[in-house]
Amino acid sequence: MNTISLKNLNSALEKLEEGVLFLDEQRNVVAINQAAALMIGRKQVDVVGKSCPGLFPATPCAHTCEVSGKCSLMAGTTKENKLIQDIVFARPDGTLVPLHMWATALLADKSQTHCAVVLRNRTREVQLEEIAGQRLRMGNLVGHSHAMQILFREILLSAASDANVLITGETGSGKELVAQAIHDNSSRAKKPYLQVHCAALPENLLEAELFGHSKNAFTGATTDRPGRFEAANGGTLLLDEIGEVPLGIQVKLLRVLQEKEVVRLGENHPRKVDVRIIAATHRDLSALLKNGAFRSDLYYRLHVLPLRVPSLRERCEDIPLIASAILAGLVRRYKREEVTLSTQVTELLLSYEWPGNVRELVNALEYALVHSDGTLILPRHFPVEMRDATPATSTLESKNNALLTSYYRGSAAEREKEIILAALTEANGNKSTAAEKLGMSRTTLWKRLKQYGVANNA
Repeated sequence: MNTISLKNLNSALEKLEEGVLFLDEQRNVVAINQAAALMIGRKQVDVVGKSCPGLFPATPCAHTCEVSGKCSLMAGTTKENKLIQDIVFARPDGTLVPLHMWATALLADKSQTHCAVVLRNRTREVQLEEIAGQRLRMGNLVGHSHAMQILFREILLSAASDANVLITGETGSGKELVAQAIHDNSSRAKKPYLQVHCAALPENLLEAELFGHSKNAFTGATTDRPGRFEAANGGTLLLDEIGEVPLGIQVKLLRVLQEKEVVRLGENHPRKVDVRIIAATHRDLSALLKNGAFRSDLYYRLHVLPLRVPSLRERCEDIPLIASAILAGLVRRYKREEVTLSTQVTELLLSYEWPGNVRELVNALEYALVHSDGTLILPRHFPVEMRDATPATSTLESKNNALLTSYYRGSAAEREKEIILAALTEANGNKSTAAEKLGMSRTTLWKRLKQYGVANNA
């Protein structure tokens, strides 16, 4: 039987919707069809000769592939039972593309092709999932702001890796939700997800909680007990408020990260663990490094994938959306009939500084719901200290023009016109600067000015 030439094979493959990359035994790309090149955002000629793990560095299979020297997608698979992984691939321009990815063995020929990696674009599937409200399983994280879209992208990139993650952000900003989202979108999603609040326990109890203990290791230790590292084996462990961990325990944490093993209190033999570590803190660890309160070697072990959660005041345009989601949950919990927020309440929420972030927003809405006596929540239903802390209207307008524009668009044209003109005045008539401040394109701004009859005057 004559072997099919690579040229003829490529000609046929160019007509497929699936992307295909041909690899040699060293897992270098021998050839790639146009569909695959478009999916990964590279030119075909630039991909040939590159290593497959290098092209897909953040995929779950890349590390295994590098260590074993073989395509891990082919390991233990048969024609009837192929191993498929779903990945979110980051193109060179930063665009995220959801893909199905699998591999199949090929008969050796003069082209030295060893296997083929097949890609299928999942964009349409993901769009349907988003329409259904699943949002790529971002859990309880809500937001359409630019800051949150960046965060969502970083979560997906972090989830595709197995490296340690350090999440920073103010208290109440949602660091625990980010950690949960990373785990839920990772290859460890079906394995345990545990968390330890490092600031909630004294040093001796924290040590036992993390590493476990043997019987009689200390007073009250009546049985052997595994620690959180062992309990999370195969999964993910969140070390919340890592900045509060005493130096003595930091040394032991460093050993676990380096050696991938723990030693229970009262024992002297190590136990192997496979745990993905996510650490979180509201503290400035770089400042703690300078005064010696945090070990630099541990910091750099944790700081592999840094991820910052924006405060609520940095993404105020998300507040109406977040408030609606929170209020809906509270209404269900309290078994109330449908309750809505008044326009004045929305302005109040947008103007408040939210030092306690989303956690404070939850508490404020619960307080308001409890104190409301009808189906409409008004400013008087909120805590008095929150109302007293709200800036004057003039301050509100100059600070949150873009936020109010976004919220009132289509429902209060005259109000929007005032805000647009104020933004133009502040930008000295520069439409590009004003459009950026308002959160709209320059074309949209021009259309709005024309709609309000001020295009020639602005």
